[in-house]
Amino acid sequence: MSDLLPTATQARERLALAEAEKASEALRQRAKADAEKKALIEHLSKPSGVSEEEAFKRAAVIINRAIGEGLTEVEVLRFPTGLCTDQGRAINNREPGWEQTLTGLPKEMYDFWHKHLHPQGYKVKAQVVDFPSGIPGDIGITLCWA
Repeated sequence: MSDLLPTATQARERLALAEAEKASEALRQRAKADAEKKALIEHLSKPSGVSEEEAFKRAAVIINRAIGEGLTEVEVLRFPTGLCTDQGRAINNREPGWEQTLTGLPKEMYDFWHKHLHPQGYKVKAQVVDFPSGIPGDIGITLCWA
């Protein structure tokens, strides 16, 4: 009968092994997430290669779809704070000139808005949309028309 039940030492050892495996898995998942984030930042740091004509078409599709759903705004881009020269500080603090901290695709999209959509009355807002571990994580850029 005692063969069915592990000793207290065996129970502690099995528990320690299980905890070590959980910790190893958490480290693997964190490394995978970090690699994915690094790849995303690298991708978003480069020019999109999208022509102004194609950008207009995409904007029209996004805006018309949102209007059809009864919306007055739509998030058009979400990106890590690492694409801001100040890690999102100016956006988080709603400082004037926050747009000067943008780089890569976020800057490209802001410039497109400023040149083409702003004159037509569209507004843009940026805000930190998540705070993993209390630190600004991703920034969302939202296009508004109401």
